[in-house]
Amino acid sequence: MPDSNLAGLPDGVSVTGPIKPRYAEILSSSALELIAELHRALNGRRLEALAARAARVAEVAAGKDLDFLEETRSIREDPTWKVAPLAPGLEDRRVEMTGPTDRKMTINALNSGAKAWLADQEDANTPLWENVIEGPLNLKDALDGTIDFTSPEGKEYQLVPPEQQPTIIVRPRGWHLPEKHILVDGEITSGSLVDFALYFVANARKQLDRGKGPYFYLPKMESHREARLWNDAFTIAQDRLGIPQGTIRATCLIETLPAAFEMEEILYELRDHSSGLNAGRWDYLFSVIKTYRTRGADYIVPDRNSVTMTVPMMRAYTQLLVNTCHRRGASAIGGMAAFIPSKDEAVNQAAYEKVTADKSREAGDGFDGSWVAHPAMVETCNDVFTGVFGDRPNQIDSIPAADVTAARLLDVKSTPGDVTSAGLRSNIDIALQYLKSWLEGRGAVGIYNLMEDAATAEISRSQIWQQIRNQVQLADTGETVTKEMVLALADEVVAELPGSPSDYDDAKATFLEVAVADDYADFLTLPAYDRMP
Repeated sequence: MPDSNLAGLPDGVSVTGPIKPRYAEILSSSALELIAELHRALNGRRLEALAARAARVAEVAAGKDLDFLEETRSIREDPTWKVAPLAPGLEDRRVEMTGPTDRKMTINALNSGAKAWLADQEDANTPLWENVIEGPLNLKDALDGTIDFTSPEGKEYQLVPPEQQPTIIVRPRGWHLPEKHILVDGEITSGSLVDFALYFVANARKQLDRGKGPYFYLPKMESHREARLWNDAFTIAQDRLGIPQGTIRATCLIETLPAAFEMEEILYELRDHSSGLNAGRWDYLFSVIKTYRTRGADYIVPDRNSVTMTVPMMRAYTQLLVNTCHRRGASAIGGMAAFIPSKDEAVNQAAYEKVTADKSREAGDGFDGSWVAHPAMVETCNDVFTGVFGDRPNQIDSIPAADVTAARLLDVKSTPGDVTSAGLRSNIDIALQYLKSWLEGRGAVGIYNLMEDAATAEISRSQIWQQIRNQVQLADTGETVTKEMVLALADEVVAELPGSPSDYDDAKATFLEVAVADDYADFLTLPAYDRMP
């Protein structure tokens, strides 16, 4: 029962999610007190930041393009400031595993041989109450050396010794996501602050005892003011736990188009806590579509598979990120290799060649490391980066040139490719399969030999919304994309997917709610979360 097994709830705090065995270890009085303090100090500003996002998109819709900020020019032009020196365990990040924090994945990730692990409470996870609490609990057990797992088939999983484990970097939810099971003064709390506080209180000192620290990936930010909000949260938390300021380190994902115009400012706001920036390519593409969705033909993004990292707007984005990071002494981390090995060796061979080429481009561009979604890709990624910078832990001392203008970042129309019937059908297919799994509590889903997360579904439904709104014609058939066409295709796709069509009822309803509605929903995970208990 809610609250029933939690002793000493702080004043004004209530917990409405079920309290299962050991949940009190994470929902401690100290953790809930920190959540209450963070909520009271920062939630009003968080809501103001979300309103500012909507205002900016409205300005773009009215014809005002994004640009670098005039009011922060002095920060960009000041050559003297740097972020904090690299923290222990974050010097060498040439290959980082990513994945959710369920028990099996925690062991596999920590046994993967990667240099770091993005322990994901965000896009590769779902905010099912059990995941919210059991994620940091699994990390606690891992740090205590007590975690194990036995599969239904009887396979046993055990951890390698701590000295062989990657550095843990936790990704909490983005600022937009709520946590409806923890209330402060009767108000729903921020999923970001809840995820941060639960992990931090349970595990920060355990990480320090290992000679590392509490490290985070910060997702979905759109401005330096949102970075300042995180910095203030870190300051409050470190004071409460009695650890030195600057102990926390954060890598910010530059995965929104507005944030691409504020990279230096984001580093500056977090400079005492910063460990770098990451090129979150799929969410970035989602944000490009989302921000310019009503601006007509020049901003129509072709089929997703057409948009590689070599197209002009994506090259500009990554070149600017590496240059910005290295000038300020920060790590630049590349994007995801999402391939999952299959039983078809020909498929595997083609995929490994593609991943090698992609990682070679990143390493050659100056990135200090990159992500993989499956342990089998760790060696490939590691070998590519080692081939470029050898025994050095990184290549931060290399500052590649980047003559990047606002026009280059916004150059969507130079992206080659078309909108096709196959691309439309694929968007529906993958989004439905992903959402079915998401609503069941699984946020990282293998579909057609790729590990998909929430960004996949966001791109899919946003492209469809944009195509309907702008009356896009399919290049191969000449048909105009309409709401009626999408509704009919959704029924066709569901009929062909594994299982009964009724298995997809909730997924289809959620998908259509955000793909064909007159009004665009900022994030599909918000209405999807409403469908969760």
